[in-house]
Amino acid sequence: MKRKSSFLMVIILLLSLTTSCEWLSMRKLERANIFCISEDKSAIIVDGIINSNALEDFKRLMEEQPDIKKLRFIQCDGSIDDSINLVLGTLIHKNRFNTEIVANGSVASGGTDLFLSGIYRTIGSNVEIGVHSWAGDEEVATDFEKGHKYHEPYIRYYQEIGMTRDDAEAFYYFTIYAAPADGIHIMTPEEIEQYKIQTE
Repeated sequence: MKRKSSFLMVIILLLSLTTSCEWLSMRKLERANIFCISEDKSAIIVDGIINSNALEDFKRLMEEQPDIKKLRFIQCDGSIDDSINLVLGTLIHKNRFNTEIVANGSVASGGTDLFLSGIYRTIGSNVEIGVHSWAGDEEVATDFEKGHKYHEPYIRYYQEIGMTRDDAEAFYYFTIYAAPADGIHIMTPEEIEQYKIQTE
């Protein structure tokens, strides 16, 4: 039986961190290291929410384990820092890492973007891949017409990690209309195939 999605709970948590106690929770998320090396040293494990430390943490692992060229996603439900996430994904692609979502694993939002950075991408059974619109400064992605400059950084990112311009635009606009910023759309098998989420 498919487990209940936790993506919406994560989104609500991130949008509601306003009290002093919640602020401490945010600091804890920011300090967390979401990467570790698998026991057999065949992959870098990704488990957690991508934060502003993720780029430097990943660079350090690349230096320590230069022979590892796979990221294995357990659960990665999004990012606190979108700009860091896009730079991190571009770095992963340029260094020709492959990506994998383990059986019963999940990615969403920025986690989905990071998974897509792999040269070869594989998906285990019973996984969840979530997408939604972005939001910021009391505006959301769908406030802006297609072709607006605010869409360009994401479309350009998808091109930098190997998509054609047409595929990048198609996938990006699909994500922002699939669900609002405070919701999540779990991609169907047909959508996963249509948008070439898996390469093999």
